[in-house]
Amino acid sequence: MVSSTWVTTGIRSIVGRQSRLIQGASATVSLLVRSIVVGPDESKKNRPFVIRSRYYCGNARSFASAAVAATVMSPTTSQEEQVVIPFVQPRFDVATQEPDYERLGKTSKVNLFTAINDAMSTALETDPTAIVFGEDVAFGGVFRCSMHLKDKFGPHRVFNTPLSENGIAGFAVGYASMSGTAIGEIQFADYIFPAIDQIVNEMAKFRYRSGNQWNCGGVTLRAPCGAVGHGGHYHSQSPEAYLAHTPGLTVVMPRGPRSAKGLLLSSIRSQDPVVFLEPKVLYRSAVEEVPDEEYMIPLGKAEIMREGTDVTVVGWGGQLRVLEKACDLAHEQYGVSCELIDLRTILPWDVDCLVQSVEKTGRLVVSHEAPITCGFGAEIVATLQEKCFLHLESPIQRVCGYDTPFPLVFEKHYIPDKFKNLEAIKHVMEYSQ
Repeated sequence: MVSSTWVTTGIRSIVGRQSRLIQGASATVSLLVRSIVVGPDESKKNRPFVIRSRYYCGNARSFASAAVAATVMSPTTSQEEQVVIPFVQPRFDVATQEPDYERLGKTSKVNLFTAINDAMSTALETDPTAIVFGEDVAFGGVFRCSMHLKDKFGPHRVFNTPLSENGIAGFAVGYASMSGTAIGEIQFADYIFPAIDQIVNEMAKFRYRSGNQWNCGGVTLRAPCGAVGHGGHYHSQSPEAYLAHTPGLTVVMPRGPRSAKGLLLSSIRSQDPVVFLEPKVLYRSAVEEVPDEEYMIPLGKAEIMREGTDVTVVGWGGQLRVLEKACDLAHEQYGVSCELIDLRTILPWDVDCLVQSVEKTGRLVVSHEAPITCGFGAEIVATLQEKCFLHLESPIQRVCGYDTPFPLVFEKHYIPDKFKNLEAIKHVMEYSQ
């Protein structure tokens, strides 16, 4: 029986023929990541097992999640490289109800990246198998979400990786398959695409292809997404629709600090792999009173931010700030009562919440930053058209980004701002009069 784990620097990434895709690395370099050394049972105290989890970088199919070889070997001689932690992943109750914020007690006024940092710190404190890794996370990351975590928990639990998104995802799958909790960071969601093979073909299908004999549900991949005002086409994309097309994944996007802390803790403690998308424009601009105590928000449940009677308005992530302003204008200028809903979880999404709202209002506006064609708003429209057809008073409206690469100098024209959404709200009201 596995009783403990020694985390050392024994595992090597095997560089395949496509290793030229690893940015800044020689094609012949073996990338040192981590090995998982599983402690022996009582009958083999002096002969610990080493689990070598291997993966190819570049386009070659990773098999960190499929080929895990156990070998008997001697204990590591270097005490400096040896860290002993219990390798029994704690099991946390799944959140089924919204937290009672009044009972949570003391709050602090924090921004989004501080709330995310707090959630990861809580995860590391309460789960000894949890690790945080990614490009530059050891010094705090580009957006400072992992500040001071290395100092607090040590370099064996918070560490940098090479510039290989495929490697980050592959390592996360391999580590989680050994019952660890892997919290990986993709530095920008725009660069998640080199890891798509790992995410779609390994992470999402790991449990299914084994007939539920094993899983990698301990994976959470964080990724900053969305417009930021100056990101251009390589630092502004919102890839939630690509990911939501993958059965087996959970896809989450918070709208602010309070929801981010609760949703991230739920994601990390979930028994399903999660891609957690963080609207980077909110890292410093979104500030809320957030409970100091830990709490979790249910995954797969939307939140009605404000109740209304005339039109249902749906969004997620940073777009909710825009929609709040549009709903305010609709009330001020036209006396329209908007029911504003934050989807929160893109996959699986809360169909029942939206159906009940649209059956009440008879009208629906969906808005997101991503391009309109095959954006996730299209799935919402198709589902609500099917389930609420006899309740609809007007055609459903989508207010989204254009079908172009994200433009730098024309970002203000590209973004579905409050005025575009106001026009859509006005249109659905006038259509039914």
